[in-house]
Amino acid sequence: MEAPPYTRPENERKFLVLLSDLDSIDLAPHSTLFEDRYFTFGRMRLRRMIDSDSDRTVYKLCKKFPSDDPYTQPIVNIYLTQDEYEAFRELPGVGLRKRRYYHDHDGRRFGIDVFEDALAGLVLCEIEAETRAELDALYVPPFARLEVTENRFFTGGHLCRVTPQELAEALRTVSTTRGVPSG
Repeated sequence: MEAPPYTRPENERKFLVLLSDLDSIDLAPHSTLFEDRYFTFGRMRLRRMIDSDSDRTVYKLCKKFPSDDPYTQPIVNIYLTQDEYEAFRELPGVGLRKRRYYHDHDGRRFGIDVFEDALAGLVLCEIEAETRAELDALYVPPFARLEVTENRFFTGGHLCRVTPQELAEALRTVSTTRGVPSG
């Protein structure tokens, strides 16, 4: 598929992290709270990001376009004012909250997403790169137990609609089919 105008490629990999591994990960003290709202129509997401150090808040409207390659998707972001954000917030959608911590490994900064609410217990690690070749060449930290980039279940647009029971079953399934310790 040809990328739509005004988009940029987002080259990203995602990994499952065991909750028990969090204590052993050297996380930067800084974090960002992500409050997402996935609209019930289309493929758009409204996002509020709050920085833990400064309380600076950023508002964005995002659209990820379908792609044949789960590692690279065309994406476009529009930065919003608070008033614009509040107006979009009235549209029908489903929420998702996560806190992103940061970990430096092999000269790269990885995001460690600790999910909240119905997704409590889910921890994902993600990394972006400028190109797909650069993404493929990355060395991932040892706590990045299982790559889930190709598993649609672990996309934000799907996770926002998942029940705690569905999450528990998915985590059991991927951990047993891929040999990941369940602890």
